[in-house]
Amino acid sequence: MSVLVVGVSHKTAPVSLLEALSLDEEGVSKLVHDVADSEHVLEATALTTCNRVEIYADVDRFHGSVETVSRMLCERTGQDPEEVVPHLYVHYDDRAVSHLFNVASGLDSMVVGEGQILGQARDALRIGQEVGTIGPALNLLFQQALRVGKRAHAETDIDRAAPSLVTAALDRAVEHVGPVSGKRVVVVGAGAMASLAVATVSRLGAVDVAIANRTDAHAARLAEQYDGRVAALSSLQAEIGAADVLISCTGAAGVVLPLSQVAAARSHATDPLAILDLALPHDVDPAVGELPGIELVGLARLAEELHDGETGSDIAAVKDIVAEEISAFLAARRSASVTPTVVALRTMATGVVEAELERLLLRVPELDPQARAEVEMAIRRVADKLLHQPTVRVKELANETGAVSYAAALAELFALDSEAVAAVTRAEGAR
Repeated sequence: MSVLVVGVSHKTAPVSLLEALSLDEEGVSKLVHDVADSEHVLEATALTTCNRVEIYADVDRFHGSVETVSRMLCERTGQDPEEVVPHLYVHYDDRAVSHLFNVASGLDSMVVGEGQILGQARDALRIGQEVGTIGPALNLLFQQALRVGKRAHAETDIDRAAPSLVTAALDRAVEHVGPVSGKRVVVVGAGAMASLAVATVSRLGAVDVAIANRTDAHAARLAEQYDGRVAALSSLQAEIGAADVLISCTGAAGVVLPLSQVAAARSHATDPLAILDLALPHDVDPAVGELPGIELVGLARLAEELHDGETGSDIAAVKDIVAEEISAFLAARRSASVTPTVVALRTMATGVVEAELERLLLRVPELDPQARAEVEMAIRRVADKLLHQPTVRVKELANETGAVSYAAALAELFALDSEAVAAVTRAEGAR
């Protein structure tokens, strides 16, 4: 079987399309279920972040599955397929593996090297496991991708260059309001992105960090962890009026901070305010950026300003690690793909040997035990020697590029039972 990836990201689609595809965890689970239930798809999960939505599937046919998955993504945008399809990208088989490894290592992120993607890839694996749509193929692929990402961060200083999207956005805020140290910060939300935002501004020396969230208990837990304070949503307007930096990342379905509320909050303010809208879909009315004294930094702006094509020793080192891991994974996968055929061939040979020995003993029943043992050993040795070179070579040839399926050729030459090969494949996958 082969891995298929169909998705959109900040590299191929405008933020408006990413917003249209934005799903909560329940929506992601439903999408994964729908994909897994479709024809030609054996396993499925989804990797969703603020700047990408990708479906990963183990499929038995390319064309039918890519059409189905693409259609499902188009339907969820509510837009005409003609407006969506040009922004979709498709990776298949080896290229799908390469893509996921690059994503997990941070090389494909809006901020190259950011570490959040590891948690998001882990969420994709977890969601697939929880809804029961991930099997041995995708489980192995994602586990390996997570290992590659961890290795990239452990063996290089890529984190130091670009720790997160929050840090990149704060760099833009500093240009407007000055260093975060000593500033008053309001964070709206209490999820993973909000936690990272609170941790980052606290580390940078913000003098007052207020956390507002729909669920006070979640805000309180985050505030306690970083010595912040809880701000009620009902008092958000007053908080905005006194803030230097506002970071909003709620994951709500609509606008959380409308123009009227922000305008009223800043009507008597004299100090500048930087608003970082890191939500998808956006939390802040884009018109807020036109208000005097306010600098609005959203994902669309970050996508325009950040460049993935940076060079540097750390990025080059991560690319080397990823290339090495891709090569090793694909080689292991190709070798494993011929194992069922080799096992089926040796099983067939064992059956032939057993049948011939039984026939011999019926024809020569007077053969003494020692001679019988010698004959049996000789026959088995001959069979092993005859099979040794073909089985070694088929594993070696499996790692060579090209369209020839040496496993299929071996099965054809020895007239192996296709069901026997399939049974070994199922047994290997169940481990």
